[in-house]
Amino acid sequence: MAPYASDDNTIAGEVDEQRSGRRKAARYVVPVTVMGVAAATIGLVPALADSGDPDLPKITAQQLIEKIAKSDVEQLSGTVKISTDLGLPNLGGLESSLMSGAAGQGEGGSSADPTAKLTELASGTHTLRVAADGPEKQKLSLLENAAEYSLIHNGKDVWGYDSKSNEVYHGTVSESPKGDREQQPPALPKDFAEEALKAVGDTTSVTVDGTAQVAGRDAYKLVVKPKQSGSTVGAITVAVDSETGLPLKFTLTPAGGGAAVVDAGFTQVSFAEPAASTFDFTPPKGAKVTEEKDSGKASGKASEEGFGEGLGLGFGKGEAREHAPKAGEGHGKGPDGMKTIGEGWNSIAVFDTGGEGMPSGKAGGGDLGGFLDSLGDKVTGKFGSGTVFSTRLVNALMTDDGKVYVGMVTKDALVKAADAAK
Repeated sequence: MAPYASDDNTIAGEVDEQRSGRRKAARYVVPVTVMGVAAATIGLVPALADSGDPDLPKITAQQLIEKIAKSDVEQLSGTVKISTDLGLPNLGGLESSLMSGAAGQGEGGSSADPTAKLTELASGTHTLRVAADGPEKQKLSLLENAAEYSLIHNGKDVWGYDSKSNEVYHGTVSESPKGDREQQPPALPKDFAEEALKAVGDTTSVTVDGTAQVAGRDAYKLVVKPKQSGSTVGAITVAVDSETGLPLKFTLTPAGGGAAVVDAGFTQVSFAEPAASTFDFTPPKGAKVTEEKDSGKASGKASEEGFGEGLGLGFGKGEAREHAPKAGEGHGKGPDGMKTIGEGWNSIAVFDTGGEGMPSGKAGGGDLGGFLDSLGDKVTGKFGSGTVFSTRLVNALMTDDGKVYVGMVTKDALVKAADAAK
């Protein structure tokens, strides 16, 4: 049963109070959920299932990074399996509504809107079929029980189709998207690798740890580890196709041990040109079609973001780096007023909500305060008191005066940062 679910004996006033409690809970839990979703864009991936170690020429870590950067694969098709275990709290029905809210799907929105649909990749296990033919044609299909969600880019048109609800979402993209692009949760190993390699710098150890076979392809294993203590990241392993330089599979192991936080890798891949019909789409008869301009979004959003960038399908861009990305290179702007303290893997984002912090116990609204207390751990320090919300990778501290500290660091590191800021 979802928290605060009503039964047949609940009177109208209690229902209104419970609904108010949900809205208040959402106000505080959504930032933590969003941080969990954001964590999926930092190079999270899977334990490599080696099926024999191919004998490949020796290569240095720098050479392998450059091989990834220069990869110019424009055509491929295949199947990707992605499993994510961030360790988010079990919120029942509330969790689903928060994930949809974090993705930006408001009331009356289309179930085919990719902004909401692709957020599902941030939890659980999913199977994707992907295809690409240069920067103008890409397709991603999310396979579900007796249903399928497809996102197709063909020229200027972007189509999202949810077979379960028979709804269609239609938008357009610019022929030459430029500028900063706000990414959707990544879908392909290539996207995960690019985000992970942004952390390469003085605080990072990068090595080549042998070879593997992934989806029938010979690959090198690139291992990225923090040199600093205090990070929740244990190690990231990237399996890199020895011929094309395309990342095929990844593993992010948390410092706390256990299974990988996210597994994302090809189980089958082909670099042959996909059939042109792969990218054709016509709305089915009777389908509800939502145009981008009618969905309440800015009409130019899809053009500004770039479809390929947003889905991790940005093949054939011709923008290869000639060097290993430096720490922080390529990161977009954060929320207004946000600042970063620390460096490398121990970086912590800090911002002020302008609120009064977390309600707690009876003083914070009775059942609501108790519910929120159950989601986090109360902590105290020179900064006063607050609540730490934890996942297996990202932790967030909200102090009672409304400040938020978020990072891929331990709870103790957040408390120390808050103390140092006083």
